[in-house]
Amino acid sequence: MSWDERHVPDQTGRTAIVTGANSGLGFENSRALAAKGAHVIMGVRDLGKGDGAKEQVLAGAPDASIETRELDLASLDSIASFADSIAEDFDRIDLMINNAGVMAIPESKTADGFEMQFGTNHLGHYALTARLLTNLVNTPGSRVVTVTSTARHFGRPVDADNPHLEGNYDTWRAYGQSKLANLHFAVGLEHRFRDAGARTQSLVAHPGLTRTELQVNTAKAGGGSASEKAAARFGMEPERGALPQLRAATDRRASGGQLFGPRWFQFGDPVRLPLFGRSTNRESIETLFAVSERETGLTMDVAGAMAGSKA
Repeated sequence: MSWDERHVPDQTGRTAIVTGANSGLGFENSRALAAKGAHVIMGVRDLGKGDGAKEQVLAGAPDASIETRELDLASLDSIASFADSIAEDFDRIDLMINNAGVMAIPESKTADGFEMQFGTNHLGHYALTARLLTNLVNTPGSRVVTVTSTARHFGRPVDADNPHLEGNYDTWRAYGQSKLANLHFAVGLEHRFRDAGARTQSLVAHPGLTRTELQVNTAKAGGGSASEKAAARFGMEPERGALPQLRAATDRRASGGQLFGPRWFQFGDPVRLPLFGRSTNRESIETLFAVSERETGLTMDVAGAMAGSKA
């Protein structure tokens, strides 16, 4: 029998963070988790849109426990403020879905001078995870799910000497690099969890071709409309495209280091997919973590976070 939202187990008592939660996949993840009893924190760049999304969730599940907090992944200061507020209010984080992203937009910079796609899609989530690591690793059974894309297949590993593609920018090359970085981050994070003996797991998921605001925003930003047209004509509905993330986040049979995505590459039921070749290249992964630490000033010290328990 195919896996769908009905298979999400009861989430009562669990705290979940979803980035990019006001629309698309992030919204569907938030809605499904809240409907199953989790307390969901919707990380959103625009609080007005986020509050509107929260009301949509409550309209379908009036008893849901859900809130919005401002989070701009293109700003290390915003990430720090968000993480500080979470760490102050919550001892435990059971689930974090690193979902937010931008796609194939013209060259631009984050508030900290990073290339926008690498900075938002990867470095922002790296920084957020690093700042909330103590809460995560001291919550037994917690999971971090990072969202990648089939665009990872044409992405190149990060070049330590030019991670922001200065003088060599191409919209889709930058997007592919960021999505391969998402995969390498998830795999490398799982290595660190295992090496430290942490009870937290890192998994990765991709949604296939799904109709969301991601393609619309790409076209609006001047990045081209081909992806928007393809998604509009052939893409899955967001509630179906969100299933790989939900399965990675909640399936009790899933385990760290696994990838979930549609059965038929861009379409189909959410299934476990193999990871091989450059997806698991240790040298590329370690280069990514070294670059991430250098750019953000944050280390992914799992053993240190475990020793810094808030309990």
